[in-house]
This record gives sequence, C-alpha cells and structure tokens, in this order.
Amino acid sequence: MNLNPEQQAAVTHLGSPLLVLAGAGSGKTRVITEKIVWLIRHAHYDPKSIAAITFTNKAAREMQERAGKLLQAGEGKGLTISTFHTLGLSIFKSEVKRLGYKNGFSILDAQDSQSVLVELAEQFAAGDVDRIRGAISRWKNDFISPEQALNQAINEDELLAAKLYEQYQRQIKAYNAVDFDDLIVLPVQLFQQYPEVLQKWQNRLRYLLVDEYQDTNACQYQLVKQLAGIRGAFTAVGDDDQSIYAWRGARPENIAQLQRDYPTLHVVKLEQNYRSTKRILESANQLISNNPHLFEKQLWSTLGEGEPILIMPCRTADHEAQMIVGEILKRRFKDRIPFKNFAILYRSNHQSRLFEKYLREGQIPYKLTGGTSFFERTEVKDTLAYLRLLSNPDDDTAFLRVINTPRREIGTSTLEKLGEYAHQRQVSLFTAAQEMGFAERVGAKTSERLDNFTGWVNQLRRDADHTPPPEMVKRLMGELRYEDWLHESSNSPKIAEKRMGNVEEVVQWMDKLYADGAGKESISEMVAHMSLVDLLERNSEEAEQDAVTLMTLHAAKGLEFPQVFLVGMEDDTLPHLNSQDAQGIQEERRLAYVGITRAQQHLTISYAKTRTKYGETETCDPSRFLDELPPEHIEWQDKKVITPEQRQATTSAYVASLTALLGD
Repeated sequence: MNLNPEQQAAVTHLGSPLLVLAGAGSGKTRVITEKIVWLIRHAHYDPKSIAAITFTNKAAREMQERAGKLLQAGEGKGLTISTFHTLGLSIFKSEVKRLGYKNGFSILDAQDSQSVLVELAEQFAAGDVDRIRGAISRWKNDFISPEQALNQAINEDELLAAKLYEQYQRQIKAYNAVDFDDLIVLPVQLFQQYPEVLQKWQNRLRYLLVDEYQDTNACQYQLVKQLAGIRGAFTAVGDDDQSIYAWRGARPENIAQLQRDYPTLHVVKLEQNYRSTKRILESANQLISNNPHLFEKQLWSTLGEGEPILIMPCRTADHEAQMIVGEILKRRFKDRIPFKNFAILYRSNHQSRLFEKYLREGQIPYKLTGGTSFFERTEVKDTLAYLRLLSNPDDDTAFLRVINTPRREIGTSTLEKLGEYAHQRQVSLFTAAQEMGFAERVGAKTSERLDNFTGWVNQLRRDADHTPPPEMVKRLMGELRYEDWLHESSNSPKIAEKRMGNVEEVVQWMDKLYADGAGKESISEMVAHMSLVDLLERNSEEAEQDAVTLMTLHAAKGLEFPQVFLVGMEDDTLPHLNSQDAQGIQEERRLAYVGITRAQQHLTISYAKTRTKYGETETCDPSRFLDELPPEHIEWQDKKVITPEQRQATTSAYVASLTALLGD
C-alpha cells in the first residue's frame, strides 16, 4: 500500500469508532479509498455493506475513480460512495409512503424554494425573503421543527419566520415536493419514528466512512449516529482547522461531540503534508495555533525549506491587481511557468473584477469558478420543469414555470384565479385547471388553452409509462418546438444554438443514466438524480485549460496550486467585517489557513492601503493575521517607490517578451 505509519494505522483500525484528524495535504482521500479496499479484502466486508459519504459530487467521483483503480473488476460491486444528500435521497425513496409522500415526488432547488416563499411572504406581508429562507435552512440543519421554531421565537421577526416555515413545509408537502435540506431531515425523522426501518438500514450499511467530518451540521451528525448505531462501526475523517462553513450550518464542534458520544473513540493524526514546503507549513501552523484546539497537530513536510512568503503592500485595489498580474507575467516569462499553475484567491466574489480586467488587458487566459451553474440555466430549468410535471403533476412550481414556456397566452390574471381556486379546493394547479368549476370562472378561449395544455401533458404522462425517458424528452422538446422558440426569443442564432446544446446535453446525460440503470430508471427517478448533480462539475475540459484560476477561499478548499496569490489581506476583508466576534474571527483565521495551505511552492499575500467603496476612498489596515505569521518565513516586497509609468513600461515589456516567446 506504500502508506506512512499513521495512514497505515488509520486504514487497518477496526473494533472501535475511529477519528482521523487529517491535516491539509495529508492524503485523506487516499486513506479513505485504501480503507475501503482493506475492509473488502482483509476484513471481509461485503461491498454492499460499506458506505463512503462526502459533501460534493466532485469528491464522491474522485473517491469512486480512485477506489475503482485499486479494486479488481467486480470486487467493489454494490459499494456506496455518495454525498450525504444522495444517500438521504436513497433512504427517502425507499420509504417515501411512510413519510406521507407519493412516488414521483419533486426536489425543489433554491430558486423553486424562493418562489414558494415569495408567494407565502406576500400573504404574511413579510419583507426579507432571503433572510427567512436562510433561517428555515438553519432550522432544518439544526433539526428544529416548525413547532419548535415557533416555541423558541423570542421576537416578532423570529415568530414571523417560524410561521412562514410552518406554512412553507405544508405548502411543499402539498406539492409532493421536498427541498435539499429535507433530504437529510426526513431520513432522520423516519429513523426516529420507525425503529424497524432504522434497523433495516443499519443491517444494510455495516461500515461508514465519513469525509470532511468538520463540515457536518447537527442533522447530518444525527444521521451518521443513527446509521452507525451502538456498534459505532465508522471512520470519520476531518480537520477542525479547515471548518469554514458555519454560515451554512457546519459545526466543527461535532468532532468534539464524537468523544462524548463514543468513549472508545480512537484518534489517529495525519500530520505529514505531501503538498507544501516547510516555510508555508510552519507559517500555517503558527497562524492556526491562535485558535483553541481540542487536538493539537503540527503539519510537517519533507519537500524542503522553500521560498519565503512574499508580502506585497499595494497603494490601491487597482495597484494590487496590476502588481499581481505583473508578477504572474514575470514568473511566466522568467521561469516558463504555465498559467494553470497560478491561482488568485479572495474572500468575496466581487474582488475578482479588477483582476479579470487586468488579466484581460495582459491577454492572460483565466477561468473564474462560481459562474452560473448548469442547472441554473433557463433552458435546463425549463427542460427539467417539464419532466418534473410529467412525473409529478402536483408540482405547482414546475407547472407555473412551463405553463407559458413557450407562450400559450395564459395571462397572469388567469393564473391568479387558478391559484385562488386551487387553494379553495385544496388541489394542485394542474388538477384545478382541469375542473369544470374553474372552467366556469374563465372565458371559453382561456379554458380551451388550458384544456389543450393539460390534455397534452396527460397524453405524455400515459405514454411515458412505456417510453424510455430519453425518447420522451426528445419527443417533448419536438412537440413544443422548443428550438424554434429559442431562436425566436434569443438575440442571436449562436446563443440559441448554445442554449439548445445545453438541452441536448440533458438528453445525452439521460441516455447515459438510462443505460447505467439497465433501462429501469423512471423519469421521476432520473429527475431526482439530476437535481442532485451539478453538470458543471462533469466538464473535464476546464481542468486541461492553461489558464490562471480565480476563486474564493471557500471554493478553494481541497485544491492545490504551485503558485498562490492570497489577495485583499486587510481587516474588514479577511477577517470579514461581519465576522468580528470571537467565533467569527476563529472561522476567518481558519479561512486564511485554508488559503495558505493551498500553496505548494510559492505563496504571495497582498493587501491594499486604500480602497474605494461607494465612491468614497477608505484607508485599510493590514489584516491582523499578518502579525500572526512567523517573521523568519516572510519577505516584505522592496519598499522602493516605482512610478506607475515605470510599472506600465515593465508590464508592457513582459507582454512583449511573452508574445515573442509564444511566437517562437
């Protein structure tokens, strides 16, 4: 296996719950995949009884690929490697009726949830829907029911949010729909209410491996605890120093909770780093030592001393972006470093704009993470909304999305009347649209248009029972004349073609899912599956592109780059203005630690002395975290004043040299 002693100990430990404290770059994914192989080959676990759980589809795919290379053909048949939400979906699907739902349920995305809440907020005259949606998500993550939220409310705002939470849950259940948070909440509720179902799942999954344990919220912790049962047959892998998701419910204290819940917990520390130089690691260690720790650890490396960390003070935000771009060009020209080796990391998305501007001016290719998700594209949402309606006609959000896409001349006032009628009758919009009682409330033409639409959908639903889902979606788009509509509603033929290409990608993916499922997956199962996977992550072309990476520190977690620029290192930016209490500062320090430990060979930290905000120039203080770095590993850039003209001339020279170099 060629593992170091600590990795070997983590892989072969059995007999009690195990916590693997895996420092940055210490090979945690390798430990998880090697342990899967060891459990199958040496501990003789049936692969069907092993589940490895992580947070992102990308991490799950990486684990599957690595395990696939280590296992022989058929050796891992039935092995579960999935995200928390995909596992939750499997549990929910298998017991859907016990929880009061019907087959063909829908999974609402963030926009769908927002639409439902906006409608409810109008009835309650509530204001900030984003804040309320965040509160509902936090309650679900903390496993707090609407009734508990109402009882715990201490002011009018909380009471209003709790009332909306109660109405929201009632509304989406009437749609036979769940949101992402419900995919964890509902299995936990199920296991609490039905011990025999819990026992069935405990018998099915005999060993759990949980990645990124520090990112679990209260509800996810509860789900793992339920599945692990009194046997506690699990390996939890995490790093409390990389817990940076408190804003979405993550609880680093869940690592400490393990010791209380499992007194026989065995702890293995992975401290050898395979990524960074000694200077980078010692700087990261010293910074994070300012946070309280339940378990102390010190990262170390055999990759040599390395270069000092370069601190780059800049006059303004513009100056900072110019300096960084100039530095990239200098290193590219001088050391022939590919652009893909460079990453610019920042605290907030808006910080990317100036860097994009100067990278474009320098003709430097770059890729920006955090762009529009594949599933947020209008044409993809339209396609999936039609499929959702075919599989679940009670899905009102899907109905409202497609009723006028393409246009059917069914106006807003008609939809308002339909909503009122459906509410009175306590039925879905689709059912209400077919009732004689509603036809009497609207004109003959409107009634005919609705009849044409509902009749067409009902015919498709009947045909879907004996038509492969990929064929169904092709027929659907053909009968809609959706491509013609895209050309009519787009500004250019190229845009229309690109948008239709995205629809075709959905069809291709359904073809693959259908083939992988041996032709057994229904439309509703496919839509549920697709709602949980971001196709953008599947695009491997980006990884091959020779381009500078721009991303937030949150998005950078788990990644590594030879050359890292950690920018905007100022108080009120990092640490952020909204995170100035003791817990907030600790999390911001962990965020800086994550940024530092992304660097393999060279780290540059920059800050601006002034920034323009809302038209006003403000003085910025260097981040307090700079004072926490060891002086012996830091090099401050030459304080010598260089005029903008000189800097421009230097940058132009690099561009010219680079152009000549590329022309050779």
